[in-house]
Amino acid sequence: MGIVAGLDSSSAFTRIVVCDTGTGAVLRQGYAPHPVASGPTDVDPQAWLLSLGEAAADGLLDGVEAIGVSAQAGGLVPLDAHGNTVRPALVGNDKRAQVAAVELIDALGGREKWAEAVGCVPQSGQPVAKLRWLARHEPDAARKVAALMQPHDWLVWQLLGRPARRTTDRGGASGTGYWSAATESWRPDLVELALGRRAALPEVLGPAESAGTTPEGLVISAGTGETMAAAFGLGVSVGDVVVSLGASGSVMAVHHEALADATGMITSYADATGMHLPVVHVTNAVRTLRGTAEMLSTDLEGLSELALTSTPGAHGLVLLPYLEGERTPRLPGVAGTLTGLRRESMKPEHLARAAFEGMLCALADALGVLRDRGVQARRVLLLGAAAELPAVRAIAPMLFGAPVVVPQPADYAALGAARQAAWALSGELPRWPGAEAEVFEPGDETPVGSAVRQQYAAVRDQTHPGAFA
Repeated sequence: MGIVAGLDSSSAFTRIVVCDTGTGAVLRQGYAPHPVASGPTDVDPQAWLLSLGEAAADGLLDGVEAIGVSAQAGGLVPLDAHGNTVRPALVGNDKRAQVAAVELIDALGGREKWAEAVGCVPQSGQPVAKLRWLARHEPDAARKVAALMQPHDWLVWQLLGRPARRTTDRGGASGTGYWSAATESWRPDLVELALGRRAALPEVLGPAESAGTTPEGLVISAGTGETMAAAFGLGVSVGDVVVSLGASGSVMAVHHEALADATGMITSYADATGMHLPVVHVTNAVRTLRGTAEMLSTDLEGLSELALTSTPGAHGLVLLPYLEGERTPRLPGVAGTLTGLRRESMKPEHLARAAFEGMLCALADALGVLRDRGVQARRVLLLGAAAELPAVRAIAPMLFGAPVVVPQPADYAALGAARQAAWALSGELPRWPGAEAEVFEPGDETPVGSAVRQQYAAVRDQTHPGAFA
């Protein structure tokens, strides 16, 4: 039928996959690191173009009919009246904007007002908080701002030759803090609240719409953020929950409507298909395992082996893994807690088991936040290198109370971008096969998992009463 390309411009590199439009089979791949940035939170967008060009070298895009673009979420590209950047793009979880986020919460009248307005409460990594920081700390640059874009918007615009029409998609827009996932519309008043005046915002395209066609005839799809592209590449649907295991972690589900949450625990994103992606973040995930492994003078694989020689409940040891404070529940200033120490429990294998159970119980708590709001969780997809650990695969199904699916490693964000390109090209949603995966069933251990979670919850509620009230 033809071929399409999906490119993913992450915080550190560009990956490109070239796929068959009919089957989704990957035909060719390209990769290039980004040039060294000026800092972890300030990046010249031209670096993304240089990386893209290198990744697409040697005829990688020959014969391609359409391109989809995925890029790092949460970035802010401020433009002047001529379409030039007024300063380097602000990217990543910019800690400089923490105070700005708190100021914005107060300025609108509290967390509940923000949840009602845009489905999330300002965080330092969001463009709305970065915009407030810019207005406060770089007023000269802020005065030049005439238009706002995100990384994937800017890349699409560049590929099209910088036309007068600027576009984005609903997924990327939902992460800005000034677009409502419930009403699917911009909130320019919140831009004004952050910047001090209004700025031009891109047109929000529908999932199957094209952003335009290049002079060479290439269709460019709407593009989207990395999270939305990865969900599309995985092929998730209602009933699927994606748990990402990094140093921190997240629990994301596909849902039919936006969820407003005044506690700030749920961030309500839109997806790349017309549905919604409510997400709950936890601060401590694999960092809990790494810290415990260091205590026991081993590595993650060794920690996993130790944990599997213990038994469910770790002989009464419970680890609350709030090592760097916690976002879910909202406990920013606390430390982790280890309790249940008895002579028989003071063994390396029980501490190892408590670390895995603590990390996964905390993620199960995050899943519980979504379940309490009516989100279906028929199966859990585990992403990240830690999903390969035997202890994670053994313990997760019993604690989540659902089948656990571990997809094969792949460039899912780039694949999602390619799938979007195929949709824009043909006008029909591509029915590509989902990710290849291994499935781990909870089996008859679900009651055991419930007992472990009850043991964990008892310690959590005694140590931090009202944390989930």
